[in-house]
Amino acid sequence: MANMKILTVSQLNIFAKSIVDSDPFLSNVFLMGEISNFKNHYQSGHMYFSLKDEKATIKAVMFSYYTKNLKFLPQDGMKVIVRGKVSIYESTGTYQIYIEDMQPDGLGSLNLAFEQLKSKLEKEGLFNVENKKSLPKYPKKVGVITAKTGAAFFDIQNVLKRRFPLIEILFYPVLVQGKDSPREIIEAINYMNEFTDADVLIVGRGGGSIEDLWAFNDEKLARTIYASRIPIVCAVGHETDFTICDFVADLRAPTPSAAAELVSQDSQKLLSDILKKFNYMTELMKLKLSHYGNHLTRLEKNEAMYKPVSLITKRKLKLDLLENKLLLNFSNLVNKNKGKFLSLVSKIDALSPLKLLNAGYSVVTNKKNSLIKSIKDVKDNDKINVRLKDGILNCLVCDVNYGNDLEG
Repeated sequence: MANMKILTVSQLNIFAKSIVDSDPFLSNVFLMGEISNFKNHYQSGHMYFSLKDEKATIKAVMFSYYTKNLKFLPQDGMKVIVRGKVSIYESTGTYQIYIEDMQPDGLGSLNLAFEQLKSKLEKEGLFNVENKKSLPKYPKKVGVITAKTGAAFFDIQNVLKRRFPLIEILFYPVLVQGKDSPREIIEAINYMNEFTDADVLIVGRGGGSIEDLWAFNDEKLARTIYASRIPIVCAVGHETDFTICDFVADLRAPTPSAAAELVSQDSQKLLSDILKKFNYMTELMKLKLSHYGNHLTRLEKNEAMYKPVSLITKRKLKLDLLENKLLLNFSNLVNKNKGKFLSLVSKIDALSPLKLLNAGYSVVTNKKNSLIKSIKDVKDNDKINVRLKDGILNCLVCDVNYGNDLEG
């Protein structure tokens, strides 16, 4: 044992790593497996996970330098094909694969990325119909964001000038393909919103492969379209082509030419409609004038127009008759109710206390002017008042006799 070379753990790991790293086969391996224990370090951009099949598992690392080229977001359970080199991490002795490229197994990365982003934005409500802005019926200015050299701008321009020549076109040329395309389109939309008074925007390009149209599947661009205060019509590719921007835009047009049709009115049809309405209003006005003319003729034949004095005299006589009739009716009404009134007055007078006083009766009250109704209301030496028909007697009670014998 004295002659044996004893290694440290670090030396062993370094030795094993050098063997693995020197193998040319392991420096560029294509590997298929299912992702598990996926961890995305958003700050650093590194991705850590495992790849497994039915019988084995291997650790996997994908550094940010390579992850930024991914078109989709890896997830647990996703089957992928990766390319990278196999090595050993010295500190832990972990055997793992360092991935440089990754593709979904059975579904293209672009298609997967499209479906992932579509599902994400749909859940956030960016596709909801109630959030979409309506297009102006008669726009004065139309902003067009597309390539300077492509056929899309010329198609849009030709349609707009043919349908409604009064529309002013605000053109902002951009790249519609490549990695810089989303940034340029975003800048164009923001510029149109901030510095122009465009009524509607057309954003798009002609047809192409999914790679050619990929700029319009950018998440930042989709959110910019959603946030635009100006309504946006998205016209990308042909009728069968769909992009994320198509779903977010306020309206999707199958082609750039169709977008120009959607945002503009046919001036010839408008002129024709105006002419029809003008003719209808002219005929209606003629009928009205004829009606009022006939009415005026009838008024001219009225007695009030050619014999006003005679009409006034007739009306005055009628008024006099009504006045006399009113006075007569009022007089009859007064006479009819006069007898009833005198009868009621006589009955009221008969019930008057003054009438009783004239018959020899009197009213007796105490010093508080309260009516004395019973002999029990007074006692000897009380002062009382006796009211007769022609005055009041102030009396002193000398004696109180109880009972009904008035002779004693």
